Amino acid sequence: MSCILFLSLPFGIASAQVRPDTAKIDTARSLTVLPDSVKPLKSKFRAFIVPAAFISYGALSFALPPIRQVDHSIHNEMTQHYPNFRSTIDNYLQFAPTVGVYALNFAGVQGKNTFIDRTILLVMSEAIFYAATAGLKAATGRLRPDGSNRYSWPSGHAGNAFTSAEFMAQEFSGRSPWYGVMAYSFATTTAVMRIYNDKHWFSDIIAGAGFGIIATKTAYYIYPAIRKKLFRAKEGKNKALLLPSFRYGTPGILFTATF
Repeated sequence: MSCILFLSLPFGIASAQVRPDTAKIDTARSLTVLPDSVKPLKSKFRAFIVPAAFISYGALSFALPPIRQVDHSIHNEMTQHYPNFRSTIDNYLQFAPTVGVYALNFAGVQGKNTFIDRTILLVMSEAIFYAATAGLKAATGRLRPDGSNRYSWPSGHAGNAFTSAEFMAQEFSGRSPWYGVMAYSFATTTAVMRIYNDKHWFSDIIAGAGFGIIATKTAYYIYPAIRKKLFRAKEGKNKALLLPSFRYGTPGILFTATF
């Protein structure tokens, strides 16, 4: 016997429906296990070295004058050759890889994970990124190149763009490395546009890129354990599944169990 329970938020309205065993939900098929555990542990940690170096470079710009001098040299070069450049495309380009993942899936190109898994991973990646950087802009108080405010470090646009790029790379790298190349091209363009728009220093976008990549890698690293803990029953026992849901315009939680 299978039982489906929908809990709507925030009011806690519940409805239950019992279905015959012939209508059992194939939970194993509806949510595919993330198979990243086949890689050696050292390889996983090695993947964090480059983004950690990016963050370190950005942080050292507060202490090392040569790094700060690079910021000013690049800024002076840009303002000298493109003094009146202004564009809002970076506001949208940062989301291009994420949109691309769902567009490819809609077109029939399947990534590593199912729609539900990848959506949870995307939300986790963004949450980790913003949790890590939310207070840094105010804490560091770096003045933007255009003098508009003191929320320059790290770059949120660049960070979000690289969070998105690593998301596409994680989902489709098994199919072709060119998906990752395309995603990172969008992210790099977004970051460079922040310099052209006089909104960030070079060390700002480098740090933002590091935070973004690490956020997504962390989500993909920890999610299999979280998912196994929360959503998968032990083999041989009653199976249960907990999923986010959206019904009649109301967000909620869908709980299914097989007895």
